[in-house]
Amino acid sequence: MVLVSAAHADNAAFDLIGPKVDVRVQRAGVTLPIAEVPNLQAGDRLWVHPDLPDSQSVRYLMVVVFLRGATNPPPDSWFTRVETWTKPVHDEGVFVMVPDEAEEALVFLAPETGGAFSTLRTAVRGKPGAFVRASQDLVQASLDRERLEKYLDAVREISASDPEQLKARTILLARSLNIRLDQQCFDKPTAQQAPCLTQNTDQLVLDDAHSQSMVATLTTGTSSDLLAQLSATPRAGGGYYSPYVGAIVDVARILATAHTAQYQYIPALALPKQDELSLRLNNPPSFRNPKSVIVIGLPPVHPAPVPPLRAVDPAQVFCAGKPSLLIPAEGAPLVFASDLAHNFVLHVETKSGPGIDLPAKPDPLLGGFLIETQALQSTAFAGELTGILRGSWGFHSFDGPHYRLRTSRPAQWIVASKDASALIVGREDTLHLQSPDACCVSEVKVKDEQGKLLEAEWKSPKPEELEIKVPLQKAEAGPVTVLITKFGLHEADEIPLHTYAEAGRLDSFSIHAGDVDGLLKGTRLDHVDSLEVNGIHFKPDNLARANQQDELRLTTADASIRTKLHPGDSIVVRATLKDGRVLDLTSQVESPRPAVTVLNQSVQLDPSSPPIVRLGSQGELPQDGRLNFFLKTQVPETFSPTEKIEVATSDESFRVLLSFKDGNLTLQDSKTVFVVLDPMKVLGPSAFGPLKLRPVAGDGTDGDWQPLVDLVRVPTLKGIHCATGTEKQCTLNGDKLFLIDSVSTDADFANPVAVPEGFVEDALAIPPPKGKTLYIRLRDDPATIDTVTLPMLTAQP
Repeated sequence: MVLVSAAHADNAAFDLIGPKVDVRVQRAGVTLPIAEVPNLQAGDRLWVHPDLPDSQSVRYLMVVVFLRGATNPPPDSWFTRVETWTKPVHDEGVFVMVPDEAEEALVFLAPETGGAFSTLRTAVRGKPGAFVRASQDLVQASLDRERLEKYLDAVREISASDPEQLKARTILLARSLNIRLDQQCFDKPTAQQAPCLTQNTDQLVLDDAHSQSMVATLTTGTSSDLLAQLSATPRAGGGYYSPYVGAIVDVARILATAHTAQYQYIPALALPKQDELSLRLNNPPSFRNPKSVIVIGLPPVHPAPVPPLRAVDPAQVFCAGKPSLLIPAEGAPLVFASDLAHNFVLHVETKSGPGIDLPAKPDPLLGGFLIETQALQSTAFAGELTGILRGSWGFHSFDGPHYRLRTSRPAQWIVASKDASALIVGREDTLHLQSPDACCVSEVKVKDEQGKLLEAEWKSPKPEELEIKVPLQKAEAGPVTVLITKFGLHEADEIPLHTYAEAGRLDSFSIHAGDVDGLLKGTRLDHVDSLEVNGIHFKPDNLARANQQDELRLTTADASIRTKLHPGDSIVVRATLKDGRVLDLTSQVESPRPAVTVLNQSVQLDPSSPPIVRLGSQGELPQDGRLNFFLKTQVPETFSPTEKIEVATSDESFRVLLSFKDGNLTLQDSKTVFVVLDPMKVLGPSAFGPLKLRPVAGDGTDGDWQPLVDLVRVPTLKGIHCATGTEKQCTLNGDKLFLIDSVSTDADFANPVAVPEGFVEDALAIPPPKGKTLYIRLRDDPATIDTVTLPMLTAQP
């Protein structure tokens, strides 16, 4: 019944406003507000001031207590009694010193009854472990609540001020704060998107390993050992995406064990702003027996790891000349949700001198830090610079990710060779320019021979490359100048070019017997409206440009083409242009393209190494396995010794030609061939995903692609480790766990554990399995459920 009541306690959502407590921390002569302090340490001097109204009718006794572990009750001297109703305390507060060996700190606010202090002290000394754990979970829940409130406030603000930007900004906001985002909300009407994005708030907060490590206990494991079990229950309403709910249920459960007839303990979330702790309660305080004691967690008394900030794209180059520069960053939600990290600067290293510090401000809506670059504008730099994001984490400074910077300067632009003659008047053409300063471009215009300026669309798809859409629909052939303006420079770079009036011309038309599409080559093929071949009508499908000529693919819906056109037939090609003109061309039907069918296939594994992961589909091929399959030729009638089989990934970034000469093909008879595919050997360790194949004739003519198998990379799994005790926490251990998409203890994947992107650890926290079998979805084929049988290894706590 304790767990049920705790779960219901969470449903109040901590929406009751509690009293305020002001706290400042002094260390080595430096004083910081509590909002900027991630941890305490022995010797810190705390200033604590209960900010109660002058009209406060109930006298609250405040007790500041320090703890030193679950099995070592604190001495009496670690309890500080503060009578909040006295004038010195009301006006000036009190100072408390953090003692040596302290590990946690709590503040109690209890209605004064005459024996409240001794009762609270007895309760803490009697069950120190309960209050140690309560302190950890209160801090964890407060940190998660800060992220949640930052997200909710920002979504409401964007929805009211700029609803058109809601999707783009919210995606960046969720990445910055590590918030679960329901993409289906963006399919709703604009007015319904914000309410959708802010519903089910107890399920929005994702795990943040950094904040959990800040409050980890020093004795009996992490503060999340009950989280995975409690937050996954239907009563808690959370599922895997609710560490926030798990921490709340945990602390409510633990504090319930300390209830007496005189006092009950209710948790308070402390939301800091400067030196003020605003308290949020989930239960209304009671001033009758059992009276309510408000329990407040202070930062843990042990070192806190610095934020694991990282650049979203370490290779990206940024322009230091932009008046307001945005550098994307991720990996540390507390940096964007709280003031624990502060005083950020981007330190720009220079060849001489100490460097320059540029003010930096985290902005979760933009997904990074806004940098004020004014200090660089008056300084002469050349080439590439390195910027280091630096800040303060509590009382200590830390270095974050490094960024590549360039300054604006006049530069020579290189025109891509394939675009040297690509500017044809009468249409919009694409121009590619290359320069190391592409990141600093602010505007692109085109000036014709008469001096008329035309606005041009542009983007930078790759580092050091500019892609420009040149509007030549109404232009005349002749010289043009591309003007490229950069941040911080008054003069634009000028690139002289020439446009051409290309006459329409048909060079060739190729079509294979049995095909329904053909390829027309020539110039100005964008003017082709339709094509007729021996009475069969074709329509344009795709226009491309290669080797200084147009290539237009045309298709027909006339199925009779498969029987009307034969190899070697002479054909007359008649192209009708959009202006009504007709151009003629003669050609010849080429031989049919090769075609094969897959008869059967079999996945072969190494018999000396039985697989730990049992793949759930016969269509999956492990990367270290081998695929044997038979192909039967359709066209031509028999396999030629020079014919090859091409295998490639879906995007064709990895491909290989299998041949008789290399031993990958073996004839069973003249029409059937046995094929052996060793993906690790012929495609390499980085190939994955759906594979496809096609036949390639000896003259290079290729057939149609057809699906083959899904190539999956499989992690090396070693075992399941579970801690002993009544409440278990387990880990899945192995190598390359990032290859897993999600893990479940049941085949239905009712409560899956998702593996984060970029996961580099060798252990993944999972709920206790129901047996020796786990169910996983591989990242390379998340639609298929695979099974894993591993030994259960019990670890001592």
